[in-house]
Amino acid sequence: MRRALMMVAVGMAIGACGEDVLPPALLPAPENLFYELEASGDPDAPLGILLFWDFVDDPNLAIYRVYSRVSTTESFGLRGETTSPTFHDGGDPDLEYFVVAVDINGVESPESETAVIDERLRLESPASITSTSLNGAIHLAWSDNPFQNEPSGFKQYRVYSASYSLDDNLCGEFWSLEGATVSPEFLVGALDNGIPRCLAVSAESIEGWESLWSPIRADTPRPDARNVVMTALSIVSDSAGFRFWQDVNNDGQVGALELGVIADGNRGDIDFRVTTDGTALFITPVRAGTSITLWEDGPIDDLTSIDFAPLDGYSTVVRQALPGWGYVFEMDGGDGFARFGAVRVTHVGQKYMIFDWSYQTDPGNPELAIGGGAFTAEDTGVVVRRR
Repeated sequence: MRRALMMVAVGMAIGACGEDVLPPALLPAPENLFYELEASGDPDAPLGILLFWDFVDDPNLAIYRVYSRVSTTESFGLRGETTSPTFHDGGDPDLEYFVVAVDINGVESPESETAVIDERLRLESPASITSTSLNGAIHLAWSDNPFQNEPSGFKQYRVYSASYSLDDNLCGEFWSLEGATVSPEFLVGALDNGIPRCLAVSAESIEGWESLWSPIRADTPRPDARNVVMTALSIVSDSAGFRFWQDVNNDGQVGALELGVIADGNRGDIDFRVTTDGTALFITPVRAGTSITLWEDGPIDDLTSIDFAPLDGYSTVVRQALPGWGYVFEMDGGDGFARFGAVRVTHVGQKYMIFDWSYQTDPGNPELAIGGGAFTAEDTGVVVRRR
């Protein structure tokens, strides 16, 4: 009996050796490989690339391996390993990438689809840009052509700014990211009045390709105020005078309490006074070096309709205060540079007028409102010295 059992065992062993032994099943290839570049502000030099793919749901999964190559004439090489279904590759990305899943025995899955980092997916740049000078801010608006021409590939706009030298008509060397938006407009806030800035916008694709920049715009925030009331000199003299800026402490700096000063209309150091002939109100320049001109021969929509102050045409001629009309003032800053201010009258009564005003604190800078920015590629000659 024992001999028979041994023969049966040997027979079973021989039978087993005759069967095919299957290797462990391969993990499935990672699917839906996608990439996103990290924009840097330089369209030709992204900060890096981030790869994404679907998680391989298998208990035998150990890691993923990422392979890449810099050109189609070279072989793929191992770029890195990760346990996450994402991979960050810093610096200038390679041309092509693929991913494999690796099991606990070190066996690789089939390759994923290859992600080709195709520069042709870059969007076109915004064709034009305008700006509005505001109190402590600059509002930008630009052409929406990158989205309109490639809506399925559009991700967002990126807004950049740098310092600006009005005298040299040059932007600073260092640019910073102000923010991103999906709409063709952006409010750059928390800015110092009277400090010029250069601004530009790029369009970013869903893959992270950044377009060339829009034209560069230069603009300068300036203080303003709305619904200021002044009385006619013969009615209440204490509120008949106005001074855009009065350097009370003689420090050469524009303090908040030194702007838009309502004063006695009999003073000789005010910029203008309001008078009446009994039927109409009039704006009269007062202090030496202050002159006035009409913005347009008719009403304007808003104070921000007044952009660059005219460089000539000023006089000390008395102007009638008319509702909706705009007036621009050129004033002597006392330092060899002109100062510019704007007024838009909103209401005229028999005894008083209501108006909005703006004032550019930057010496010699005529930027006052919408469109006031200068394209830095052009020599605008916007620094105005007193003669």
